[in-house]
Amino acid sequence: MAWEVPIGAALAFSFGAIGTAWAQSRIGPAGAGTIAENPELLGPMIILVAIPETLVILGFVVAAMIIFMTAA
Repeated sequence: MAWEVPIGAALAFSFGAIGTAWAQSRIGPAGAGTIAENPELLGPMIILVAIPETLVILGFVVAAMIIFMTAA
């Protein structure tokens, strides 16, 4: 395995993680303010915080595909 494969997998995962962190840093404070004013919106806010997590999962899957498909 050449050095490009682990670098590509690391970039795929890290950009997904950075994007998720940036999104959650914006959603978290807004969600806390929303829940403080209207506690009935707790459910939708939990969903809005969980949606960016799919980006990390997608980055992990892509990184795993890069590593496993080049190993074969």
